[in-house]
Amino acid sequence: MAGSAGLSLCGHALVVRGGSRLLATSTSSSDDDSLFIYDCSAAEKETQEHKGEDGQPVDKGSDMILASTFSKSGSYFALTDDSKRLILFRTKPWQCLSVRSVVRRCTALTFTASEEKVLVADKSGDVYSFSVLEPHGSGKLELGHLSMLLDVAVSPDDRYVLTADRDEKIRVSWAAAPHNIESFCLGHTEFVSRIFVVPDHPELLLSSSGDRTLRLWQYRSGRELHCCHLPSLQEPTEPWSDKRFAASRITYWRQEDCVALLCDGLPVVCLFQLDAPRRQLVFQQQLTFQHRVWDVAFEEAQGLWVLQDCREAPLVLCRPVGGQWQSVPATTASKRVCAHLLENWAMLEGPAGTDGGFSSLYKATCDNMTTYLKKKEERLQRQLERKRRGGPPCGPGGQTKRMKAGRAPRSCSS
Repeated sequence: MAGSAGLSLCGHALVVRGGSRLLATSTSSSDDDSLFIYDCSAAEKETQEHKGEDGQPVDKGSDMILASTFSKSGSYFALTDDSKRLILFRTKPWQCLSVRSVVRRCTALTFTASEEKVLVADKSGDVYSFSVLEPHGSGKLELGHLSMLLDVAVSPDDRYVLTADRDEKIRVSWAAAPHNIESFCLGHTEFVSRIFVVPDHPELLLSSSGDRTLRLWQYRSGRELHCCHLPSLQEPTEPWSDKRFAASRITYWRQEDCVALLCDGLPVVCLFQLDAPRRQLVFQQQLTFQHRVWDVAFEEAQGLWVLQDCREAPLVLCRPVGGQWQSVPATTASKRVCAHLLENWAMLEGPAGTDGGFSSLYKATCDNMTTYLKKKEERLQRQLERKRRGGPPCGPGGQTKRMKAGRAPRSCSS
């Protein structure tokens, strides 16, 4: 979720971001207590002054991290910030490779499976590619939408680029020739907040939306396989049962084909079983937390890590115990990571109250028909009332028709 605290995991490498800073460490108990901290506010900036069409300086941004991700192998990490920069890191060991400018503020980014490029989606609906092998190379425009892009993904074989926009669409384009569109996945009735290609089932796509659904697709054909209405999974007495929400994270655990869904602004995580042979999602469990959940991510070796707004336990590990997911006692590694987060808690306090931006993406409804029908009914009532009294008929807007002075009524000739 852009602008709020976030969590990324790949192997044992763990990154927590908040505000303009990121903190990278390891979840392995055998690793040393290494810690890498990077602050975007200290990163190099362009010296030229940016000016708008009116000649006035344009807002340079707040340096807040908007999106971040690991490459498939975990060898690279990339982020974009509010100052319109793409920052690329090598993770073994951690080192900043480049700081490049992007055209507009970005909403999502992803690495190609080959790790040769980073694809960056922005608010104007464009996707640019940046080379990883040439870390200082300029970006190349790959494709564009007529609407704001909210997420971007690639197929495991790098053949397709998938994009999700504010206008309810998921587009599947050829990576080699993005002007060729393979299909559209249509069915959502609000903006598409997240998309996720399932690694172990590369023909399947998961998507979430402001319409409060989680959908499963066969994306090459654009066919919807299953739709799960999230409000139906909640008890009517729960305070968020009638609230609008969208998923801010879809994450997947290969060990048990488990899908975790985090909904923006809700202290719950929904867990599903992906039944690939039957092409459906099976709801398993809902994890409820006492504090706001910022982000979630699976670690294949351990389970589900939950980043929450709680100083006493900012990072919680959940595992299946006896068929039910639950939080487990803190390990040596989790205590070490939590200690690092407490030492740098200021970076999380700022984003804690920020809006992820989903609330402004819903369609604005304007009921003109109700007003029209009300005025029409009032006009008809006035006309009926005048007929009862024997008065002259009313003209448009309820005004009484009057004859012009000095002119006699026209008579009909036989």
